[in-house]
Amino acid sequence: MVTMSSSSDSTFQSVLCCCCCCSVQKRQVRTQKSLSKNEELSEKYSQHQRPWFSRLMNKDQSNRSRVQPSKRKPLPPLPVSELAEEKIQVKALYDFLPLEPCNLALKRAEEYIILERCDPHWWKARDHLGNEGLIPSNYVTENRLTNLEIYEWYHKNITRNQAERLLRQEAKEGAFIVRDSRHLGSYTISVFTRAGRPTQSSIKHYHIKRNDAGQWYVTERRLFPSVPELIQYHQYNAAGLMTRLRYPVGLLGSCLPATAGFSYEKWEIEPSELAFVKEIGSGQFGVVHLGQWRAHIKVAIKAINEGSMSEEDFMEEAKVMMKLSHSRLVQLYGVCIRQKPIYIVTEFMENGCLLNYLRERKGKLQKVLLLSVCQDICEGMAYLERNCYIHRDLAARNCLVSSACVVKISDFGMTRYVLDDDYISSSGAKFPVKWSPPEVFLFHKYSSKSDVWSFGVLMWEVFTEGKMPFENKSNLQVVEAISKGFRLYRPYLAPMSIYRVMYSCWHENPKSRPTFAELLHVLTETAETW
Repeated sequence: MVTMSSSSDSTFQSVLCCCCCCSVQKRQVRTQKSLSKNEELSEKYSQHQRPWFSRLMNKDQSNRSRVQPSKRKPLPPLPVSELAEEKIQVKALYDFLPLEPCNLALKRAEEYIILERCDPHWWKARDHLGNEGLIPSNYVTENRLTNLEIYEWYHKNITRNQAERLLRQEAKEGAFIVRDSRHLGSYTISVFTRAGRPTQSSIKHYHIKRNDAGQWYVTERRLFPSVPELIQYHQYNAAGLMTRLRYPVGLLGSCLPATAGFSYEKWEIEPSELAFVKEIGSGQFGVVHLGQWRAHIKVAIKAINEGSMSEEDFMEEAKVMMKLSHSRLVQLYGVCIRQKPIYIVTEFMENGCLLNYLRERKGKLQKVLLLSVCQDICEGMAYLERNCYIHRDLAARNCLVSSACVVKISDFGMTRYVLDDDYISSSGAKFPVKWSPPEVFLFHKYSSKSDVWSFGVLMWEVFTEGKMPFENKSNLQVVEAISKGFRLYRPYLAPMSIYRVMYSCWHENPKSRPTFAELLHVLTETAETW
C-alpha cells in the first residue's frame, strides 16, 4: 500500500509538473508576445510622440559605437580611376621649364592633375602622358568654365592705368581685357575703340554687374548666367558697347611670374650656379650685380659686406622670406652661404630703383601713372599685412620697377639684421627718420601701422617725382617737428583726394591710421574716377 501510494504521488507529481511546465511555457510565450507587442507600440509611440527620446537613443548608440570600434575588416581601397576623378584638374597659365630634376614641365593652356599640395607654392602634378613632378602653384589655375583665370582676356591684378597702357600698345579696334572692379565681386571690361573718331582713339570702361538672381549684365536688357557667356556674346554683338569685343589681349607682356625659390625647399644656392654679368648698384649691405642662375635665369645678386649684418639670424629668416610670394614683392630666390661674402639672390627688375625711375622721368609721368605706382606698392603691403610681416624701411629707394613698369617692394624686414649703429640711431645719418612715425623714432615700436606711416611718405615721394622729404631739415629737426604735429605739405601733382589719403597715414595714434587693405580700396576707387 505504501508503495502504491508513493507511486501514485509520484505519478501525480509528474503530471502536475508537466501541467505546470506547460503552463509556464505558455505564459512565457504569452509574455514574449505581449512584450514584443508593447515594444512595437513603444517604438511607434516614441517615434511619433517623443522625438527627443529617439534623438537621445541615437546619440547613445553613436557614443557606444565610438567607444567600441568595429571589428569588421576595413573597406578595400578605391580603384585608381575613382581616385583620379577626385584630384584637382588645373590649366597652365604659363610655360614652365623644369629647374630641377624633380620638376614637371608646363605648357600654357594644357591640363594637369594635382596629386599633392606640398606647400602653398609648390604642388606635385601629373601631365596627360603620366609624367609627374613639382610645379609652381602660381603657374596654374583650377580648370573650371566659371574660373575666369583660364581665359586669355582676364587680368586679375591690373589697374585702370595699366589696362589702358596695355590696350594702347595693342592699338586694335575692339582689343579688350576684363579686370577686377573696385567693387568686390564685380568686373570691368576695358576696350580700345576709334568708333566715331577715326583719327583718335579712346579706352572705354564698362562695368559688369550682377543682379539679385545671380545673372551678369552690362546692360540690363541682356542677362547671362556667367561672365564668360557674357563676353562670348559681346564678341559677336556690340549690343550697347561702342564696339564688339574683337581681340582679347593676353597677360602683361611676356613676363613670367617669379617662383618661390628655384624649387621646393631649395633655399641654399650653389655659388658655382651663379654667373656675374655686371654691377648695377650698391645698397646698405654691399654691391648689387646683374647675374644669371644656371646660365638662363636673370637674377640680382647682392654681396653682403662682412660685419654689416647679423648673418646667422638672417639665414633663419631667409627661409621664411622665401615663403612670401606675391606679384608686387621682389621674390627672394635663395642665398649662398658657403663663402664670404655671402650672396642674396633675388628676382631681377629691369627698370631699377623706383626713386631713380621717378627722378629720371620727371615731368613726363602722368598723374594716373603715379597713382598706379602707389596702387602696386599698396597691394604688396596689403599682402605683407595679411601675413603679419613688417617691412620696417618702406621708401621709394626700396622699391623696384619691372620691364612692364610694375612696381615691386624690396628688402622687406632687412633692417632687423643691420649691425651699423648709425643706421639704428635716431641721430645717425642713415636711419630713415624722415619715413618713421613717432613710436619708431622715440620707442623703436614697429608694426604694420608704422609701415602705413612710411607708405604715406612714399606716396609723397611719388607725387613729388622723387623729392627728399623734409629736405631742408636735419633728422633732429624732423623729430621735433613731427612731435609738434608738423606734416609734409601737399605735392603740386597730388589732388586733394590723394593728399587726404597720404595725410591719413600720418595720424599720431597708430590705431587711427588706416590699414593697407583700406588704403588699397580707397586708391582703387580713386583710380576708377580719374
